[in-house]
Amino acid sequence: MKNRGYYGNYGGAFLPEILVATFDELEQAFENIKTDPGFWNDYEALMSSYSCRPTPLTFAGNLTREFGGAKIYIKREDLNHTGAHKINNVMGQGLLVQQMGKKRVIAETGAGQHGVATATMAAKFGFDCTIYMGEVDVARQRPNVFWMEQLGATVVPVKTGTRILKDAINEAFRDWVSHMDTTHYVLGTACGPHPFPEMVAYFQSIIGTEARQQILAREGCLPKRVYACVGGGSNAMGLFSGFLDDPVELVGVEAGGKGITSGQHASRLSSKEASPGIAQGYKTYFLQDDDGQMRETHSISAGLDYVGVSPILSHMQDQGTARFESATDMEVVAALKLTLRKEGIIPALESAHAFARAFKEAPSLSPEDAIIINQSGRGDKDIFTVADAVNDPKWKEFIIGKAAEYNA
Repeated sequence: MKNRGYYGNYGGAFLPEILVATFDELEQAFENIKTDPGFWNDYEALMSSYSCRPTPLTFAGNLTREFGGAKIYIKREDLNHTGAHKINNVMGQGLLVQQMGKKRVIAETGAGQHGVATATMAAKFGFDCTIYMGEVDVARQRPNVFWMEQLGATVVPVKTGTRILKDAINEAFRDWVSHMDTTHYVLGTACGPHPFPEMVAYFQSIIGTEARQQILAREGCLPKRVYACVGGGSNAMGLFSGFLDDPVELVGVEAGGKGITSGQHASRLSSKEASPGIAQGYKTYFLQDDDGQMRETHSISAGLDYVGVSPILSHMQDQGTARFESATDMEVVAALKLTLRKEGIIPALESAHAFARAFKEAPSLSPEDAIIINQSGRGDKDIFTVADAVNDPKWKEFIIGKAAEYNA
């Protein structure tokens, strides 16, 4: 049972004294909106008119025939405004920021989708906006950096630590400590101190609510399994939330990187290499050494390249209410390419982890069964990484040509 931000043994709010009053204010504001049906109505109306809700549930007939077994459905969060599920959370938090009367928002981002969504929300609501992004991720997600800046956000490359998502989170918290009276931190995933895990899952639950209604309308029954990639856990919690009380298997898929035995991965719950710890204001499973120092992680997808995981998912792992697997970089690229060719759909590299696992398991299920894969985002942001992974000669020629133009 959750007790002030705890899910079993995980969660909590481990805060410096200076931030306690700010978190108390945020928690009270969140409790107020949860009991106000008018707020959720306003939220749904905003998402309907500004984004693409409800997003479609697409039957993947060609992939179903390719693998045999279960009917494959795809929940199309890539069709949201800004191209990912991240907009669900940031627009909800944007409405909350308006109620609190703050004028500036900050955020961390890995793959850049949360950064773009936050910058979009800030532009719509008229907030000042600063985005923290690891220097490594800035380089591999340059298109998203471009759009954040065009939307009016200040993008700060983080050059400390391993220069990826966890370091961006650290810098965002440092900023918040200095500007908490005027600033709200739009945390992008279901991690961090309470109430962030619950709040992000609350706004993302719109995914699972819709998916449950849609599959019942299409099939007349619940799915056998649902699949979602797991970085911090926002899109997984979004999909899983719709089926928590149902006899549906919940499968989260983490970044297997170059293989679990290689040590170059970001598999917290699907490997035996993570252990409970406290960092970044909450308790969960972290990839850490015996001294509690965070290990380096690796994933072809920037959004899954994170050392921790949602405390809600950690509790679900311990309780056996969800199953966690991993997919390697090679499996992910293969799944992305197959989905492209068979369905004309371009999943983000993050989402492609869920596709890879679903493709492995679908053939073992009955043709009467249905499964749902949550496509958390679209893959155009990953063009540099994917082109390099598939060793596309025309893309290399294009890049070399452009570089020559700039150097001329």
